[in-house]
Amino acid sequence: MDSVILHAAIEIACGTLVGFTLGLIGGGGSILAVPLMVYVVGVANPHVAIGTSAFAVAVNALAGLTHHARSGVVQWRCAGLFAGCGVAGALLGATIGKAVDGQRLLLCFALLMIVVGVLMLRGRKRVACAGGGFTWAAAPKVMGCGLGAGVLSGFFGIGGGFLIVPALIAATGMPILNAIGTSLVAVSVFGFSTAASYLASGLIDWRLAGLFILGGVAGSFVGTRAARSMAGKTGLLSTLFACVIFLVATYMIWRSV
Repeated sequence: MDSVILHAAIEIACGTLVGFTLGLIGGGGSILAVPLMVYVVGVANPHVAIGTSAFAVAVNALAGLTHHARSGVVQWRCAGLFAGCGVAGALLGATIGKAVDGQRLLLCFALLMIVVGVLMLRGRKRVACAGGGFTWAAAPKVMGCGLGAGVLSGFFGIGGGFLIVPALIAATGMPILNAIGTSLVAVSVFGFSTAASYLASGLIDWRLAGLFILGGVAGSFVGTRAARSMAGKTGLLSTLFACVIFLVATYMIWRSV
């Protein structure tokens, strides 16, 4: 009985970490969800981990979105256009991902993590325009970025916030806090789209998803509050998180080969 309680506590703690990171920097937490489920929680089937994490991350992103929306930082027109174009990409990516061998998919996932870490380091000093924001002139860029992020989100079962935040800044020039809040709309939509595809194949562990969500809601609340108070230290946060990503990716590659 004690081992069951301990295992549940570990699952909730992992969900808290995912939610906290999502709330803090608008992404990154989702890319930790799959390795946490496989290597810490002990989910044997990588596809179940991907499907379950996609659903849990989508719900956690909604929790973080609620807090950001109350602060008025979400640019809804941009979010709707980005997410709308990404749904088709997420469904396509999920269909392809389910056809790939689980261990090979984990190896590809680890390689993606390294790319993500490099992108986070390169963009850690990016400065957005203080008065920037979405205009219809930027719509083609927003739509293209949404489609591409959706494919990656569906294939790997991730929210894609780590790609969406810099993409929104590059396409519209919006401030970092606006990009974080706006990205959570797409993260949740992509996550639910991916989860729907995996649900159709019976690849979601609902008990695990519930515990991850329980921890993630609390984590996203704390992370969102921290984001507002530490907005000026985003570069430092990105650097630290990129280092964590490199360590996890190295471990995953070692396990896969």
